Amino acid sequence: MKVRLFTTPICPYCLTLKRFLEEKGIEIESIDVSSDEKARDEMVEKTQQTTVPVLEIEGEYIVGFDRNKICEKLGIED
Repeated sequence: MKVRLFTTPICPYCLTLKRFLEEKGIEIESIDVSSDEKARDEMVEKTQQTTVPVLEIEGEYIVGFDRNKICEKLGIED
């Protein structure tokens, strides 16, 4: 399963989400949108949002740390 996390280095919610996913054994590709303009443009185009974190799971985008939605989409327990 392909999981990408759009993040910035100064975002505390991004760090919390990343830690949560690592604890659950979910392998992620972390993308720093503060230094990757192409990824930032993709994130904004797909979500109409400029805030992070944004999690992409198999082509579906989840804006923010929506724990219930993330667990449901990944099929993991909270």
